[in-house]
Amino acid sequence: MDPLNVLDCCAPLARQPLPPDRAAGLARVFKALGDPARLRILSLVASHEGGEACVCDLTAGFELSQPTISHHLKVLKEVGLLTSERRASWVYYRVVPERLAELSALLQLPASAPSPDPRSR
Repeated sequence: MDPLNVLDCCAPLARQPLPPDRAAGLARVFKALGDPARLRILSLVASHEGGEACVCDLTAGFELSQPTISHHLKVLKEVGLLTSERRASWVYYRVVPERLAELSALLQLPASAPSPDPRSR
């Protein structure tokens, strides 16, 4: 299943089980976020002035090469967490807020669910 469409109508996990195709697509999104560099890149883009950043804005904060950062940006874009726009010779990236909202909604407990006992950890 296309990871860009897998989040479109997901009920929270605690409300109903995920169908296998949705689980596979969501796993791709969470796998993309499971890499510390990609999670940090997503955070840097989201928190950058104006809510967008180009590769040139990101390279200084990493001990990674520009091609490696570009690869991570591509992975985040492929799973629908980032979008991009070319301006002259630079590509600017923005977070897709709807995707983050959908992930958040997916992970929320229903209001009627009891809070987990912190002592059970």
